[in-house]
Amino acid sequence: MRHVDFSPLYRSTVGFDRLFTMLDSLAQPDNSGQSYPPYNIERTGDDAYRISMAVAGFSEDEISIEAHRNVLTVKGERVEEQADGREFLHRGIAARAFERRFQLADHVEVEGAELKNGLLHIDLKRNVPEEMKPRRIEIASAPARAKQIEAKATH
Repeated sequence: MRHVDFSPLYRSTVGFDRLFTMLDSLAQPDNSGQSYPPYNIERTGDDAYRISMAVAGFSEDEISIEAHRNVLTVKGERVEEQADGREFLHRGIAARAFERRFQLADHVEVEGAELKNGLLHIDLKRNVPEEMKPRRIEIASAPARAKQIEAKATH
């Protein structure tokens, strides 16, 4: 894949350093090959999103979700089951630990999470503070200056 040079954009933008760094890191090949667990990201409203992860076999107490500084981290670690005299001829259900990180945009907050039918649903909402929303700035016109040539003094 080609490397994209973002340096021309730095001249005409302010405060997008993190965005360009993220775009640059996306262009790099993923050496970890992390594809487990599979997940979906969907938009559920104007400012609402949902991440759904397939975590079959994990219970609520084996999964931890943490949001810190625009990074959402989901970790899963299964407690090893005792064999109880069972012998597996084939073990195809993944039971390995995982850690998945998602970069969140500014002002995106986790609203809640739910584990249902082997899917972990994490609901996100963008809450932009009022002072950060665009606002219209009125332009004040300068008051007209009246020239006074002669002033009459009244005693």
